[in-house]
Amino acid sequence: MRSTLTLTRSFDRPVRLLLVNQLTINIGFYMLMPYLAGHLSGALALPAALVGLILGIRNLSQQGMFLVGGTLADRLGHKPMIVAGCGLRTLAFLMLAVADSLPMLVTASALTGFAGALFNPAVRAYLAQEAGARKVEAFAAFNAFYQLGILIGPLVGLLLNAVAFRLVCLVAGVMFAVLTVAQTRALPKGDRPRAEERRSVLLDWREVFGNRPFLLFSLAMIGSYVLNFQVYLGLPLEIRRVTGGELGVTLVFVVSAVLTIVGQARLTAWATRRWRPPQAIARGLVLMGLAFAPVALAAPWAGSAGTSGGAAGVLVLLPVLGTAALLSLATMIIYPFEMATIAVFGGRHMVGTYYGLYSTLAGIGIAAGNLLTGWALDLGARAGLPSLPWLALVLIGPGCAAAVVALDRSGRLAASSRAAPATA
Repeated sequence: MRSTLTLTRSFDRPVRLLLVNQLTINIGFYMLMPYLAGHLSGALALPAALVGLILGIRNLSQQGMFLVGGTLADRLGHKPMIVAGCGLRTLAFLMLAVADSLPMLVTASALTGFAGALFNPAVRAYLAQEAGARKVEAFAAFNAFYQLGILIGPLVGLLLNAVAFRLVCLVAGVMFAVLTVAQTRALPKGDRPRAEERRSVLLDWREVFGNRPFLLFSLAMIGSYVLNFQVYLGLPLEIRRVTGGELGVTLVFVVSAVLTIVGQARLTAWATRRWRPPQAIARGLVLMGLAFAPVALAAPWAGSAGTSGGAAGVLVLLPVLGTAALLSLATMIIYPFEMATIAVFGGRHMVGTYYGLYSTLAGIGIAAGNLLTGWALDLGARAGLPSLPWLALVLIGPGCAAAVVALDRSGRLAASSRAAPATA
């Protein structure tokens, strides 16, 4: 953590504000969202189908509108979209505190997602702009603050939810309200927005959709998001299979967050000294695939240990925790170089648009990947081959790495390689 703080202090005030901004956003979001499904199905007694609909609308309104949010950030300015997104999420969370009808719940859920679509591309574009040649380092610090918010948020939410879910919504809404006011007053305006240039939105979108190297890079990276999402899908299911409980799910998130908070800055500095950005991304992708090897090897021998408890219950968790740790290390290697590469594709005035489309493509990939992963998990269970889905995931990482290497060798990622910053 000390190294991350040292890195953070080395940046100018706008970058530091953006890092604290993302920390607060994640605390507010993750103190509420993990408990929303329980509130909908419990206190409001909604059927599972409606719970899935409400949560799905939030995800769709965010992933589907990232391109719009990114374009608005480029044209109207990063700060206005960050402020607007946080203000809209304030309204959405306060609505969730009082919502008891399906139309109101759907509206609040959609507003929550659209708010994220407004500020997420804007924050990343603003950070890339302010960091200049130090993009990789800035995104390394960003990832550490991001994970710290994910660690703190659910713990705060757990305490407040023990009193009432409405209290969780009110506190989260107040946090976003304070953040909205604070950013309005403290965040610098930033670069000149594109609205002052006479160029149509359709021309911008035609450019980004016509950027073949960017689209190929985005497709090559989709597998990394499918693999990363297994901390929400595959690993929790495996934990419940081998332990019959939920404690291991919490431990997975704790391990991932602590490793990132403590080690992100050091690992990024180490990787920057040794590899160009495409090389770092490719090596991280290989490690991300190999991260599932411990679970694949242990799956045939790990039965339901939930009744055994004690040391045996802890022992069967070790492969899953090992996978979570390796996944976290791989993400720590990839993320700063990945974000810096997209910023280079976006140039000076279209970074938000590129981040927006990249996030939308990643969201589509995650949805498709979840369907295939779920199918593979069911197939493995029916066939008595519990290692089958994990072995398939092991292969995805090297496959994505090979695609990135091919793009690099063809010269399509040359610009991102030249943009590698010097080590601080």
